[in-house]
Amino acid sequence: MPETPPERLRVWKTYKLFIGGAFPRSESGRVYPVTDTSGAHLANAPRASRKDARDAAAAARKAFGRWSGATAYHRGQILYRIAEMLQGRHQQFTDEVAHGEGVSAQRAAAQVEAAIDRWIWYAGWADKVHQVFGNPNPVAGPYFNLSTPEPTGTIAILAPQHSSLLGLVSTLAPAITTGNTAVVIASTPHPLPALTLGEVLATSDLPPGVVNILTGHHDELAPTLAAHQDINALDLTGAPTPAHATHLETLAADTLKRIHHPHPHEDFTTTPTTTRLTTHLETKTIWHTTGP
Repeated sequence: MPETPPERLRVWKTYKLFIGGAFPRSESGRVYPVTDTSGAHLANAPRASRKDARDAAAAARKAFGRWSGATAYHRGQILYRIAEMLQGRHQQFTDEVAHGEGVSAQRAAAQVEAAIDRWIWYAGWADKVHQVFGNPNPVAGPYFNLSTPEPTGTIAILAPQHSSLLGLVSTLAPAITTGNTAVVIASTPHPLPALTLGEVLATSDLPPGVVNILTGHHDELAPTLAAHQDINALDLTGAPTPAHATHLETLAADTLKRIHHPHPHEDFTTTPTTTRLTTHLETKTIWHTTGP
C-alpha cells in the first residue's frame, strides 16, 4: 500500500508594517493579538512605536516631491494597477474582512468588490481634478488669472475602526489621487486587511513612501503624527472618541495643520462623491500679463 503522506505543517503568516516601501517589524519588537468576534486568535499584528510613526512621516515627506510631480495620468494608471492587484487577492481580503469584522462571507466579498471599484473610480478622477476644480478668473485688467488645485502635502489618516478595508480605501485613495502622500494608522481591532493592502501597494508600481501603514494603539501613535512638523493635514475619521479627536486637534494647532472632521454617520458603502478629493487640496492662483 502506498504510504500516507505526512500532514503538512501550517505556515503562519507574519504581518509587518509598511514604511517607505519596505516591510519592517516594529522598532520596539512588540506585537498584539488580533482576534475574531468570538475571541479566537487570528494573528499577531505589529504594534508600531512612536519611532515607527516618525520614520513613516519622514518616508512620506521624502516621497512627496516625486509623487506630486508625477503626471496625473501616471497616478491614475498606478491607482488602476492597485485595483488589479487587489482583485487578484480577492479571497484573502474576503477572509480577513469576514473573520475580523464578524460578517458573512457574502457581505465581506461585497466590501472587497466595492473597495476594488473605489480604486478604479478615483483612478478615473486623477487626470480630471485640475479641469473640474481649477478655473480662469475674470479680472479687470490686462492679466490672466488662473486658479489651480495643488496637493496639501503629507496627510496623517486615522482609518475607520470598524470598516477595515472599504473605509480604509475610501479615506486613503482620494488623498493620494491628488498627489498627497499618507501615513495611515489602521483599525486597531481589525488591522489585517490594512497590512495585506500594504503588500498590494508594494507590487503596484506605487513609489516607496507614498503610503505608509502603521498598526497599533491610536493613543500612542496619533499624537506623534498630530504634532509632527512634516505632517500637513490630519484626517480624524478613525479617532476612537471625540475627546481623543479634540486632543489631536490641539496638538495639530501648533503646526497649523489642516483638519478633516468626519461625518458622524459616514456610510462607506454608498457611492463616493468628490468631497474627499477636495479635502486635501490647496488652491494656487497665478497672475500673468496678457501682453508686453
